Amino acid sequence: MARKQQKCPECKAGSPAWMSTFSDMNSLLMTFFIALVAMSTLSPGKFQQVSVGIQTAFNTTPPGVLTGGKSLSEEPLVTSNAGIRQEVLRISANPKYKGKITVKDTNQGLLVELHNMAFFKPGSAELTAQAKELLASVGEIIIEHCTNPLWVYGYTTDIPLPKDSIYPSKWHLSAARAASVIWFFVHELKNVRANEEVVKIMNGQFDPNYWYDPSRFVAIGLGEEPMLKKLKSETFSVEQKLQALRQEYASGQINYEELTQQASQLNYQISTITKKVRDSYRRVDILVKKQGE
Repeated sequence: MARKQQKCPECKAGSPAWMSTFSDMNSLLMTFFIALVAMSTLSPGKFQQVSVGIQTAFNTTPPGVLTGGKSLSEEPLVTSNAGIRQEVLRISANPKYKGKITVKDTNQGLLVELHNMAFFKPGSAELTAQAKELLASVGEIIIEHCTNPLWVYGYTTDIPLPKDSIYPSKWHLSAARAASVIWFFVHELKNVRANEEVVKIMNGQFDPNYWYDPSRFVAIGLGEEPMLKKLKSETFSVEQKLQALRQEYASGQINYEELTQQASQLNYQISTITKKVRDSYRRVDILVKKQGE
């Protein structure tokens, strides 16, 4: 007959009592930390640090002293966002903005060129309503998708300033135009975005002062020099033909009627090129500077 197994008098059914207390403590700690996170304000810079750190740890060798890399700093991380290009190109696909937006990769960073439209009133730094609409669409993407420095370039053409202009030179006007764009970003667009994202601001998910920080922006006025340089390059061959034509007339190879007819055609070409170049410098350029540049 099988003998009954004797139970240890000190053994009790179920888990030890200390495990229940330990589980309760873990649950309380978890609830406490969740409450802390829920009540806190998320810093975009710090969040980006954590995000990049986790991605680096899983994808590559974590940066540090032993690997010769750089550890994460205490300051907000400044990186370029590859998604900016795609988002800006998506805006440029809109028929309304066709031919008005160009995106280029440069040694200094991502260059977004806005052109072929009247950004400013003639001889003025006052933005047009059409310009503000485009700048708002593009600016929101560029400003809120990265923390990189943003350089804004202003231009003028070779058209003389009005006699009553408040600007002493084209340099002053172009710098004022770049500054007008930045002013639009950090005041008008910032206020619009703040009104649109009231709920996110109240929940600590969006901070307009962080993204639209004036210290991120640099205004650069280039005057008429870039336009004149391009105009000279574009019309060089035609000017050479015109000069050769005058020499042929001086040497008696062609008569005055032939000179007038051919010179008229060449001058028309120069006029057409000049208008095209002028139109191309009705523009605003925004450079998203690379990290560390």
